[in-house]
Amino acid sequence: MSSADALARLINDARRAVFFTGAGISTESGIPDFRSPGGVWSKMQPIYFQEFVASRDTRREAWTRVFNKSAGWTGASPNAGHFAVAKLIATGKASAVITQNVDNLHQDAGLAPEKVIELHGNATYAKCLECGTRYEIEGLRPRWEADEEIDCGLCGGLIKTATISFGQPMPEAEMARATREAEACDLFIVLGSSLVVYPAAGLPLLAKRAGARLAIINREPTEQDEAADIVLNTEIGPLMSEVLVAR
Repeated sequence: MSSADALARLINDARRAVFFTGAGISTESGIPDFRSPGGVWSKMQPIYFQEFVASRDTRREAWTRVFNKSAGWTGASPNAGHFAVAKLIATGKASAVITQNVDNLHQDAGLAPEKVIELHGNATYAKCLECGTRYEIEGLRPRWEADEEIDCGLCGGLIKTATISFGQPMPEAEMARATREAEACDLFIVLGSSLVVYPAAGLPLLAKRAGARLAIINREPTEQDEAADIVLNTEIGPLMSEVLVAR
């Protein structure tokens, strides 16, 4: 039995699958990952949340990275892996995708935003840190170009990209929903995560303890492979395209 056939059988047997995606699904679209050699943090130091809040110079640097697209997190197109996830959720075979990515590619592949649980936020728009008002990035560009403070027109709070920075609390509502999805599913499918960033990386094991089968698809081995029912070290897009055919 091929790898695609084996994964397709698990999906066909599932009543309620959940996807969990990490950087590995988006590197196939040209989005750089964070931690590997040549990744984002090997080229620039991360800006911690507390530094962003405390220092105007640091905020200026953060916004400069946004408008120069230094991190490379936005502007790519979804690949076959994203489209396969969207199709399986649209057919009702999977209930949601929990993602560590901030690139909006699941939504760009056609998934309704309410089906995407973003644990680390979204880099394609900004939010006020106080009142939560959403701001579109390009609408803030004139203020950056004028070297003005980028703050909220409604409450005066600082505006920041809607990503979760180092030192920033995880979003409680999203983590709670992700936990519920992990506990309710009978198949938890990891696509492209090294499973080293907690608390998100605890979700596959939570699903397993609740009785779900666990599938891990990642180019490199992970520390959770021993707990998995199936481990496939391969490219995600080609595999998931084959899975759709095999079903």
